[in-house]
Amino acid sequence: MGDHAPQRRGLSKIDSAAPDDIHPARDIDREALEAGRLLFAKECRFVAGAGNPSALPPETLREIAFIGRSNVGKSSLVNALTGRRMLARTSRTPGRTQQINFFDLGGRLMLVDLPGYGYAAASKGAVRGWTALVERYLSERGSLRRACLLIDARRGLTPTDRPTLALCDNAALSYQIVLTKIDAVKPAELAETAVAVSTELNRHRAAHPEIHLTSAEKRCGIAALRATLAAFAT
Repeated sequence: MGDHAPQRRGLSKIDSAAPDDIHPARDIDREALEAGRLLFAKECRFVAGAGNPSALPPETLREIAFIGRSNVGKSSLVNALTGRRMLARTSRTPGRTQQINFFDLGGRLMLVDLPGYGYAAASKGAVRGWTALVERYLSERGSLRRACLLIDARRGLTPTDRPTLALCDNAALSYQIVLTKIDAVKPAELAETAVAVSTELNRHRAAHPEIHLTSAEKRCGIAALRATLAAFAT
């Protein structure tokens, strides 16, 4: 993409990918795309919802966690990746996900939907409780291979996001930025946001340098993200 507005070939279909689904733009290997398609076509089932450390399920599979501000679109993205409309519950009310939810993807990968941070329709005590649980999970979970940190493309990185970047850095946890809701911004604005985020990531040692650009609503960038995550499957 560079410093210019990306010339997207329309919004990507869910079973195909364009080079600018990733920043910096690159061609995506067809074999990796097919591996991602096949993996996410498998049965995906809810395994457990953990509201405290003792409720965390056994570490039987490699795990990919999805984290971000409340209402950034975590559950919608999980649903888009798996092709299931109601796998992860979505809500217009921020803060409805108040536990760590685990989903077994075909016995090969565990998808983990974490509670959002920032604004939430819950008591301060409840927010403190699940925040501590999430911090412990990110810092200590041995089976966790990567965290996908979701950032609203309309806002870019905010002060509320930066403690999570620091937590992952300190835990030496590999994390990847996924911009969401890219259909809601103009191409020039999206390019500027991607460049700004990429520049900031250069200062974070645990951050993966590539940024995924997605829209769960328009099914944009889903195939590319599937391909990346499929590389972690057992």
